[in-house]
Amino acid sequence: MRLTDFWTRLEEAFGPGYAGSIARDQVLSQLGGRTIEQALAAGEQTHVVWRAVVAAYPDRVPARLR
Repeated sequence: MRLTDFWTRLEEAFGPGYAGSIARDQVLSQLGGRTIEQALAAGEQTHVVWRAVVAAYPDRVPARLR
């Protein structure tokens, strides 16, 4: 998954304003206790980070984006 696709999906699932907050502020155990931004900056693959988002927020991510 390209990085631009990742951000598009995140914004579609959470809205443009809230997606940035999720990426910046929410620590996900699935990412080793890092935020989305920290995981991406550390070189984690986007599909791995996306799976963590889906696992952390199963009710927020529509099935078509999984």
